[in-house]
Amino acid sequence: MNNQNTNTPKVALVTGASSGMGKAIAKQLISDGLIVYVAARRVEKMRDLEELGAIALKMDITLEEDIQNVVEQIEQEHNGVDILVNNAGYAVLGAMEDTTIEDARRQFEVNLFGLASLTKSVLPSMRTKKFGKIINISSVNGKTYSPLGSWYYAAKHALEGWSDCLRLELTPFNIDVVIIEPGVIKTNFGDVTLPPMMERSGNSAYSAMAKKIEKMIKSYNDPGNASDPSVIAKVVSQAIKVKKPKTRYPAGKLAKPLIFMRKWLGDRIFDKIIMSGG
Repeated sequence: MNNQNTNTPKVALVTGASSGMGKAIAKQLISDGLIVYVAARRVEKMRDLEELGAIALKMDITLEEDIQNVVEQIEQEHNGVDILVNNAGYAVLGAMEDTTIEDARRQFEVNLFGLASLTKSVLPSMRTKKFGKIINISSVNGKTYSPLGSWYYAAKHALEGWSDCLRLELTPFNIDVVIIEPGVIKTNFGDVTLPPMMERSGNSAYSAMAKKIEKMIKSYNDPGNASDPSVIAKVVSQAIKVKKPKTRYPAGKLAKPLIFMRKWLGDRIFDKIIMSGG
């Protein structure tokens, strides 16, 4: 059976839906008429989504048992996931020298390996139905770089390459892999990432750089300096609706300009732009 040709509502799973872009994406997909499952560690943060019609499930993306429980429940209730939105993730910021390898490993466990494990688990039913869309929320940082972001940027660069390979592998099964590359989005990013960053590097040899990065990230909360998460939600919706989505969608404040500069200006000029604060 090709699920794409039926009138049955598609089943979406959105991870990291307790806040920010994940919550906005979930709301958009509910509005679009999809059956929407939302997953996060904090189920209580998704009550508003439940009131809108979503099915909220507890899942720590680093726990295989949680992943299997979520996938099995969706398979039992709705014959598996049709649309997987891999949004769960976080950022480890701080100078590479100041960051423990333990923290670096966890960055990859959440932002790549957990995501990969969940994707592996939904693929069998997608292949059986010969339909599926995997939407990976990467970042403009998956194509660029900045000081004090080595492990976060590395994880996003890895996600981009992983997604490209997966796209080719899944083409024969009519399963699309789409990368979304958000720019500067108004979320709680700074509130979550800045205190640990300053703890790591605020008083180290990299303190001047850390203070500069802190000021820049805090400025994202100023009006006009960041895009609303709904911008990304609409792009995800578009990628799901079209028969043949693009492989990549850069979206949000500064996304396209930064990717353009990184592609065409060369390393040294881009270095100077980033170190000057843009």
